[in-house]
Amino acid sequence: MSLRRAWASLVLLAGLAGGGAWAQTPAASADASATRGWQICAQQTQDPTARLACYDRWVQEHGPSAETGVSQAAAPGTPRSEVSASPRPPECRSGPQSALSRYWELEDGSDCGRFNIRGYRPLSLSYIHSNTVNRSPDSPAAGHSATSETPYLINEGRIQLSVRTKLGQGFLPVDHFGGRDSLWFGYTQQSYWQLFSGSISRPFRTTDHEPEFMYIVPTPAELPGGWRLRYSGLSLNHQSNGQTLPLSRSWNRAILMAGMEKGERLTLTARLWNRIADGDEIDDNPDIDKLIGRGEVTGGWLVNKDNALLLTLRHSMSSPANGSWRFEWLQTLGEPNRNGSPSGLRLHVQLFNGYGDSLVDYNRGRTVLSIGLSLVDL
Repeated sequence: MSLRRAWASLVLLAGLAGGGAWAQTPAASADASATRGWQICAQQTQDPTARLACYDRWVQEHGPSAETGVSQAAAPGTPRSEVSASPRPPECRSGPQSALSRYWELEDGSDCGRFNIRGYRPLSLSYIHSNTVNRSPDSPAAGHSATSETPYLINEGRIQLSVRTKLGQGFLPVDHFGGRDSLWFGYTQQSYWQLFSGSISRPFRTTDHEPEFMYIVPTPAELPGGWRLRYSGLSLNHQSNGQTLPLSRSWNRAILMAGMEKGERLTLTARLWNRIADGDEIDDNPDIDKLIGRGEVTGGWLVNKDNALLLTLRHSMSSPANGSWRFEWLQTLGEPNRNGSPSGLRLHVQLFNGYGDSLVDYNRGRTVLSIGLSLVDL
């Protein structure tokens, strides 16, 4: 059922149950002609079809806006926090905002409300081939090295699940920045599945869990070269493989982040992190930040409406220099949605080289080719 049809049905029920009860609301008093309109519709009791068509016409003139989800009959001066508490339509992020603004819902027109499930990193299913596989994970920490090898294969599957939800917004008075701040919770799970290892019952070789809280602030600013800063933020991040000794691996980070754009085709995001001590004397993975890195930069280029290229660089910011690079090609599959937005389904091809493709491989460099399907949040 469409939003307008549902709204008309509610108006119809209210008219049948209470007659002119709505005429006493402040919004109705401020707009007498609108009130008379739906009362005329309520009087058409002989022909239910004509009565519903009358309500449809009334909703088109006085009901919710299809673009903002805010009632046009709302009294002037209604606080924005109260207006935005109503359900948002599916088109809440289809306006003219930039890609980063829609993604982090930095502006009113891109706001889809709280406690809704969105995509975070791509949801993906991949076939991967690597030059090496960790059959006997080890760590310099005492008691953290496997005592035997498992005959894993270099060909395997990878599954990534990643979601987020907005917990709240409008904590600080940053409206003069052109938007509102927001608090998010995200969760990402990445599993390597030994799909082709029938002799060992096709186990999941390793699974990483990554919950995090993210606070995002719109910080629009003009930068050299036509770039525009869109947001900055802070994240508290935990990553763990959920294993017991000797394979337990985990760490905590505080992450500073920012994102910028140039036109509609170029994006650049950066994250800089500092490891947070675990609070005990046990370190599952010493020097993990010196190997995986202490920061990353991701550049994105929308080549055309169907193809995008991404490059992610991580660096240890120390000597010897370690880290990784990941290059990705995403091609749109499927037809556009009803509102004209492109499909979220992508064919992806990815090439990774370095440390930290998974947490158990934090101290083992390898090269990984990945081919599969992804769902991305637009």
